[in-house]
Amino acid sequence: MNKLFLRLLLLIFPCLLEAQGQKVQRPPNIIFILVDDLGYGDVGILNQNKRKKEGKPYLVTPSLDKMAAQGAVLNQSYSNAPVCAPSRASLLTGRTQGHAEVRNNQFDKALEDNYTMANTLQKAGYTTVAIGKWGLQGLDDSWPSHPLKRGFDDYFGYIRHADGHEHYPKEGKYRGRKEVYDGYTNITEDLDRCYTGDLWTARAKKWIIEQSQAQKKQPFFMYLAYDTPHAILEVPTQAYPKGNGLHGGLQWVGQKGRMINTASGEIDSWYAPEFIGATYRDKDGSEQPWTDVNKRYATIVQRLDAQIGDILQLLEDLAIDDETLVVFSSDNGPPLESYLKERYTPEFFEGYGPFDGIKRDLWEGGERMPVLVQWKGTVKPGQQINLPNMLSDWLPTFLDVAGLPAPLRVDGISISPTLTGKTKQVIKPMVYAEYFEEGYTPDYPDFEAKRRKRLRREMQLVRIGNYSGVRYDIKNAQDNFEIYDVVNDPKQKYDLAATLPGMQRQMKARALQMRRPDSTSIRPYDDAYVPGINDQPSVKGVQWSSYKGGYPWLPNTNNLKSVDNGKLKIPIVTENIGKGNVVSIKGYINILKNGVYTFYINAPGKAFLRIHDAALIDADYHYVSGTDKSGSIRLEAGLHPFTLTYRKPLNHKGDKPLVFEWRSEHFERKAFTPKDFY
Repeated sequence: MNKLFLRLLLLIFPCLLEAQGQKVQRPPNIIFILVDDLGYGDVGILNQNKRKKEGKPYLVTPSLDKMAAQGAVLNQSYSNAPVCAPSRASLLTGRTQGHAEVRNNQFDKALEDNYTMANTLQKAGYTTVAIGKWGLQGLDDSWPSHPLKRGFDDYFGYIRHADGHEHYPKEGKYRGRKEVYDGYTNITEDLDRCYTGDLWTARAKKWIIEQSQAQKKQPFFMYLAYDTPHAILEVPTQAYPKGNGLHGGLQWVGQKGRMINTASGEIDSWYAPEFIGATYRDKDGSEQPWTDVNKRYATIVQRLDAQIGDILQLLEDLAIDDETLVVFSSDNGPPLESYLKERYTPEFFEGYGPFDGIKRDLWEGGERMPVLVQWKGTVKPGQQINLPNMLSDWLPTFLDVAGLPAPLRVDGISISPTLTGKTKQVIKPMVYAEYFEEGYTPDYPDFEAKRRKRLRREMQLVRIGNYSGVRYDIKNAQDNFEIYDVVNDPKQKYDLAATLPGMQRQMKARALQMRRPDSTSIRPYDDAYVPGINDQPSVKGVQWSSYKGGYPWLPNTNNLKSVDNGKLKIPIVTENIGKGNVVSIKGYINILKNGVYTFYINAPGKAFLRIHDAALIDADYHYVSGTDKSGSIRLEAGLHPFTLTYRKPLNHKGDKPLVFEWRSEHFERKAFTPKDFY
């Protein structure tokens, strides 16, 4: 069946249904392609094409450049953490590192049992699949957070983090044999000479074709997580198969010992011909050959680009490219590793682009990622989008295009308005990261002198507007941020902290107001009192609004239209408040003395409490109605905004009202009174 005929069917079939009174509205398929350790500056359109013009060594990414031309480049996309495990956990849960349960270098730690990108999209009617690297399964043998237990209908790939360091699982040339799972079944024995990047691509193509042939009304979500160019710089067995898409490129053969069409020849042997004899001009003017690791890295990046181009061509061949939203992203900055005798450094290709910093840094080079978006007919081609955003914003973005608000516990904000241009981006994402790492920022001549060999340890990043605040080797909450205008000074040359005392205070406050301490990742600022607001609120009293909808979770109501609203003396919900089934109550708690304050919720339905942007009580996912849930927070004397959201049970007539109480070292547990609020 040719492409033209498929497109005609897609145009005619909805028209026939509409003629019969049936309106067809289906959300897009979604493919999220996550690559491992690819730097912002490793992509042609972002840096390498410029290097080519300058006569410097360069990488080639024609497929990614084409994707950028057909869609949008997100120039200010940040990783939630500068290393893979916490970065991916934030992506899949929509939570920043101020709330995520996987932080620092907690590889293989279980992804929390709560709302994820996959299980929420399942609720939106999607078929879901994860292919490639996982690394969030849990440390015990039962793998409590296997992908199939976190919302994915299908899984194929590496479960363990360390397995993703080796790219020939059966042969394990450098680090021993690894394990690839199809669901819960270890199929490594069948994978002779399978280069993982090729394997994931062929499997992804097979799955997409099967979905298309099944002619399901369901849209699909694919999380395609490559393990390259990360870790061991291993190269393929052979050149990329001719052609792309449905009838060319990588293909799934499915035979034991020859699972894919490149499973032949010698492993770790093929270099792209243009790099084999490549030379560069050294600082002394002499021509020098590229080192082996640089040839390897260039080959791997070129291969990765071809794999992505293969998938994009498949979507076009199947005539579903205009109904599929594709996002390409890395997980953090470029690496300083090859896992071979010869070390790789991103200096050679300037993988950090116009920034300072690499993987494990919170400077822009460690946090900025190459992010491209293609959705033909919806995302305007050739866009350069400058909205600051994070990986954690994709979960609410995908739900938004699927027609659902995000769960209230999600920190991310939908950037769909900016991508599509259909509505105004009223609420902008927050950019916040925290991370611990022993070691130093590399001593690269490209980097600012004050940044070379900078001790890392406890680090934080807060961005407000054009300003990025960064602090390293933090000792306490009062340590100053270095403040940079990263829009006009992307290399972070000029520290503006001395001239921006108000911004300094704001960043120190925000760094405490949008996070919660985690006992497995202790920070030197965990015991600081969270400051109140600086300005007096314009509205007094406790305000409520109610919303109607059959939401499968407590929704973020920011973009929902209320059906009614009013005022309360104290935040209490009875069956008579609001015509809607979801009630959001907002106000300011008046804290008279510094202290640890514990809040309690007992709800007949579901409830969620935030103080500032800190998620304090989650009585939503798996909450048992009528039971106490509590959360404690250290608050400084002053006014503190709160949002208490409540969903009434389906049959709420005669229910007891929601219980919302508190206590501290200054008083015993008690109900609120009007004087407790502004």
